[in-house]
Amino acid sequence: MAEPTETTAAAAEPSAPYRAGFVSFVGRPNVGKSTLTNALVGQKVAITSSKPQTTRRAIRGIVHRPNGQIILVDTPGVHRPRTLLGERLNHLVQSTLGDVDVIAFCVPADEPIGPGDRFISEQLEEYPRALKVAIVTKTDKTGKAKVADQLLAVSQLREWATIIPVSAPKGEQLDVLVDELLKLLPTSEYPLYPEDALTDEQAEERMAEFVREAVLEGVSDELPHSVAVTVDDVIEREDRDLVEVYANVYVERDSQKGIIIGKGGQRLREVGQTARAQIEELLGRKVYLALHVKVAKDWQRDPKQLGRLGF
Repeated sequence: MAEPTETTAAAAEPSAPYRAGFVSFVGRPNVGKSTLTNALVGQKVAITSSKPQTTRRAIRGIVHRPNGQIILVDTPGVHRPRTLLGERLNHLVQSTLGDVDVIAFCVPADEPIGPGDRFISEQLEEYPRALKVAIVTKTDKTGKAKVADQLLAVSQLREWATIIPVSAPKGEQLDVLVDELLKLLPTSEYPLYPEDALTDEQAEERMAEFVREAVLEGVSDELPHSVAVTVDDVIEREDRDLVEVYANVYVERDSQKGIIIGKGGQRLREVGQTARAQIEELLGRKVYLALHVKVAKDWQRDPKQLGRLGF
């Protein structure tokens, strides 16, 4: 009679089920949601800036793993709105949270928990369908003791499925975060997006955002709120292996127009150079970028103008 053979644990255990679903990052402006999204996706799908209200749409970035797929939804920072645009951005966050599987509340390690954080944490009660996790971002900005204190402070806000400290710029704990998020997602028979997809953002939307990101650098705190960008035409010149991109930068006042253009047009040229480099990387072709700065008076408060600008 043959001796029974031992079955290894790996062979005896069924393979982990494939999981796929939606995870939304929420938090105050400037807590590192977009930087974290880009780091997890492995490509820049959301623009980043030190300026508040950089993110103005629900941007999806897709993380692929052999055992699952995470669709990250980067949302605008929740804030006290002062304009109709602000109200619409907050509404966008609320409508997004109602449809996701996991809500990931982001808090920076180097800033104390404040009223805005507590307000957002309390609002999460309105979305019982989603599991809630907390992410302490920017751990590279402070020491281990302060990170530990922040983890404790976050744990006292509410019950979390898990709390994870990460540093997106340094790539610390990102694999741990992905593994933990996958565990919380529903099982799925197949991926929700094609395996080569990194975002569902259209090319023209991404080009407009690259221009806006370049505009935001080095300007005053008030101006970023007033900047909007549209790409109005994209012409592929096969005879010259060139793509022509025509974009408009909108501001609310003539004085703001002068700031963006700069003395002798120098600042606008710098904006164009920075944005063009990113657009060329996106398209994989040489790009001619034409930028025009226009005034749309008080567009943040005008429903018709908001609609024309995509809000």
